[in-house]
Amino acid sequence: MERYDVIIIGAGLSGIGAACQLRRRLPDQRFLILEARHAIGGTWDLFRYPGIRSDSDMHTLSYSFRPWRAAEAIADGPAIRAYIEETAREEGVAEHIRFGHRVTAAGWSSAESGWTLTIEREGAAPVSLACDWLHACTGYYSYDRAHRPAFAGEEAFAGTIVHPQFWPERLDYAGRRIAVIGSGATAVTLVPALARTAAHVTMVQRSPSYVVSRPARDRIADRLRKVLPERAAYAATRWKNVLLGQFFYRLARRRPRAVARRLIAMVRHELGAGYDVATHFTPRYDPWDQRLCLVPDGDLFAALRDGRASVATGTIDRLTRDGLLLLDGTHVEAEIVVTATGLDILLFGGLALSRNGTIIDPARSLQYKGMMLSDVPNFSFAFGYTNASWTLKADLVAAYLCRLRRTMRRRGAVSATPRVRLGSVTEVPFADLSSGYIRRALSSLPRQGHRRPWRLNQNYALDVLALRFGSVAEAVEFGADRSGTRMKR
Repeated sequence: MERYDVIIIGAGLSGIGAACQLRRRLPDQRFLILEARHAIGGTWDLFRYPGIRSDSDMHTLSYSFRPWRAAEAIADGPAIRAYIEETAREEGVAEHIRFGHRVTAAGWSSAESGWTLTIEREGAAPVSLACDWLHACTGYYSYDRAHRPAFAGEEAFAGTIVHPQFWPERLDYAGRRIAVIGSGATAVTLVPALARTAAHVTMVQRSPSYVVSRPARDRIADRLRKVLPERAAYAATRWKNVLLGQFFYRLARRRPRAVARRLIAMVRHELGAGYDVATHFTPRYDPWDQRLCLVPDGDLFAALRDGRASVATGTIDRLTRDGLLLLDGTHVEAEIVVTATGLDILLFGGLALSRNGTIIDPARSLQYKGMMLSDVPNFSFAFGYTNASWTLKADLVAAYLCRLRRTMRRRGAVSATPRVRLGSVTEVPFADLSSGYIRRALSSLPRQGHRRPWRLNQNYALDVLALRFGSVAEAVEFGADRSGTRMKR
């Protein structure tokens, strides 16, 4: 059986980034990337709906080691996918990817000091591979299914119903009336994109979200590029955006009413005094109880002002032959219904973990530094921030993994396992967002503790201190090779 030092699951933004860090920091490590699909990109290859784009700025969503060079700070999906592909090629990790390899199970053996992976392959027999360390970069949702509630009357609807996660390549929506169900990031992205050619687009929402306009280009970044070397300008822009984001997040948590008033006032300014902002853009929750919805250059508001789009707020009673009927009697005409109703969270891509033959339930574990699980040896994962760009945390985790592997080699250790001292930690939920997709999945997610290293910081600056400069031995049990047969690398 083939055995590697490190196997990475997933060739998306996190997986490619982790492989690049390994290649740069530990060039002697033998690694492999296993990707279930047939392309690099992960999310940015899967989602193909109109207008697909980042909802974070690219100076923080891109890799710390490879500056984002495009003019747009808010980039579309194809540009992000191209960036990931180019990074994989330029960093020499593309040839380490095996496509069409879906990892379904991973079993840890203390006797072997390693993992054995069960892998399904399209059109071929299953295969097993072994590794010293397993790093899951699988994102946080199922690629094969989405959250799609059933609506009464669907069988009566004469038009087409689509979910953004599975957008039909040849769907012609030009000149059609479209209803987009939802009020999250996907919905506010779809509406202005569809409205460019559709007859009319209606965003149908049960309740509103906070929607914030942000410039598609970063003027400060543009100026810095003119006066500083590329990497210095990139680092300065990255930290500027990180610190501004953290400042706004902390302000929103400490003074939620004041921040809410300001956000709603900004919407009123965009839409004018005659628009019913109270009904359609005034949420019933505090800012950052759920992620804010970003709209570049106010494109959603422009579509609403021009009359190309509208918002209907209320509970859907049923679908009709030619649209949707709300409980208040409002009828929304539609030939196409887009169900932007959310994701189905799936931890580690549905990977079944076991240790010495015993099943590991992540929900019964504590997360460690946002990247490992208590009592699970030689296993790490990339899980980004809920209040900032995903890649910020994934970058730190990959660099920390390299530090940890280097420490293990120096100590002659073959395993590293986070251990919780009995009674030392109070457990709390994994995430504090009230978003529907989070609430639906909380029972399946690991817990976190009330103090470090078991607490999720949701703060990049604090994680820089903890993961770049903090001890890798904190609450970690290192296991020595007892067999006498394993060579120290």
